[in-house]
Amino acid sequence: MGVKMAEIFALPAVVEKEIKVLIKHGYYSSIDEVAKDAFRTLFYVKPDLRSSAAIELYKEGEISLSKAAEMIGVSTIEFKDILANRGIKRAVESRSSEELRQGVEMVKKLRE
Repeated sequence: MGVKMAEIFALPAVVEKEIKVLIKHGYYSSIDEVAKDAFRTLFYVKPDLRSSAAIELYKEGEISLSKAAEMIGVSTIEFKDILANRGIKRAVESRSSEELRQGVEMVKKLRE
């Protein structure tokens, strides 16, 4: 479920004209392509913003820990360290005793 950027903010008229002329002359195929390229460039120039976005999305439950790690190009272990260094606690689901028992039984069967 995406939100149209026009619903979020308005660009200065000169920027809108620049975007339209780039699309008109084939530098980009759409405003979506312009926005994607702009954000790729922004995150390249300011990689801490990508990390912050990944952390906030993870904290809000929008993405998994592994997806957040993938977004910023680190392993899940490194991402856990980043969270710890920023004082962010991870919510870890505990397994019920029944789930643990079933897991132990499965391991035993695999070893037979």
